[in-house]
Amino acid sequence: MLHKILVVDDEPDLELLIRQKFRKQIREDEFHFEFAQNGVQALDKLEEHRDITVVLSDINMPEMDGLTLLQRINERNNPMLKSVIISAYGDMENIRTAMNRGAFDFLTKPIDFTDLELTVRRTMDQLEVTRLALKSRKELLAVQCDLETATRIQQSLLPKTFPAFPHRPEIDLFAEMVTAKEVGGDFYDYYFIDEDRLAFAVGDVSGKGIPAAIYMAVSRTLLKAIASQVVNPGEVLRKLNTLLIPESESATFVTVFFGVLNIRTGEMQFCNGAHNSPYLLKTTGAVEQLPLTDGSILGKIPHMDFETKRVKLDKGDTLYLYTDGVTEAMDPESAQYEDARLKSYLGSARTLSIRELIQGNIQDLKKHTRGANQSDDITLLALRYLGAA
Repeated sequence: MLHKILVVDDEPDLELLIRQKFRKQIREDEFHFEFAQNGVQALDKLEEHRDITVVLSDINMPEMDGLTLLQRINERNNPMLKSVIISAYGDMENIRTAMNRGAFDFLTKPIDFTDLELTVRRTMDQLEVTRLALKSRKELLAVQCDLETATRIQQSLLPKTFPAFPHRPEIDLFAEMVTAKEVGGDFYDYYFIDEDRLAFAVGDVSGKGIPAAIYMAVSRTLLKAIASQVVNPGEVLRKLNTLLIPESESATFVTVFFGVLNIRTGEMQFCNGAHNSPYLLKTTGAVEQLPLTDGSILGKIPHMDFETKRVKLDKGDTLYLYTDGVTEAMDPESAQYEDARLKSYLGSARTLSIRELIQGNIQDLKKHTRGANQSDDITLLALRYLGAA
């Protein structure tokens, strides 16, 4: 590979010496040298030869010195252009300044040409590392584009028509997911099992990226298929756990809250597979979390039993489901949103419509995070029981 090097020095004999010392490398097209006598000429050479990758520059030169040239080179923001500064032996102040301004390395005068060749080759090695890093970055950007497409596909799989069931006045339901930059593993779902029973779920797959998204799709599909045949939520999650274990990678699992509400009686059966416990917003003003049930994460532990519990919803009560992307959302100082703030918000906003309740929560999260990067998907589902028709 031919490397093009620009030597910037006002000593007239240096060009001849370099051409003589590196004649073998020049003859074999390994090195190609360009020369300039000051910083101004050097900038012209860089414009003329865009493929120059290494600049060897003296510090003390007329018209434009080496430190000014170094600053101008850095303004180009070209990671494939490295600078090596040459200065008098003992001139540590200028050498420190040069290194602080982005010089890759330095040499001292009088120049030892063996040391010069080693420095040039070390610089070339670093350029190769940089080239490979830039190539990887380009590939990662292409992957990121694919991930964003996958995010849109993933979002399209989730139900988004609201009101969800306009022909069923017994309930009102709203859900929203705010994805992080890459594909995640959150999901929500809701559907009628029969005329009177509404099933609903929120889940969170460990990890990120395409594997988590695929596992999320598998989990959601299996859950819906099992729930169409099995009544008891604990039994639903037990069967789901059994089916997911063969599909699970070493670090992959899913947490799920699954509930079934009888819209005629208000009785709800539920099972919590190690998920964040939902809040129940009572018409009395109380805001309380549902009790946990026996069970664990799904997809890791075989032969696990899952407990079903029951709770009665009164007319006007609201059930609020969420993933840990809510409570673990962090501000720029890494302080989390946490359950206490979520409970406080729900207590102050419980009389809002469920759409306003969720969207207000998202705004409160933004107020807390103050522009910090979102590290996890945020998924919310609110279900309000309006009483038997």
